[in-house]
Amino acid sequence: MRLWLNGAERELPDGASLADALSLIDVPAAGVAVAVDDDVVPRSSWPGRRLHEGARIEVLTAVQGG
Repeated sequence: MRLWLNGAERELPDGASLADALSLIDVPAAGVAVAVDDDVVPRSSWPGRRLHEGARIEVLTAVQGG
């Protein structure tokens, strides 16, 4: 299936999970939020969250500043 990961088109097998998709990129161990089709997905749900054709995944990194 084709999906979008941080704006780049990617190909994954049918039935792939969010964790499978995130393994394609370097996701930090902390300080990130992940959204699928504009819905934030808790880290504990990444392995069980199944993706669909055309899913849009965005990985957002927390930034400190002042």
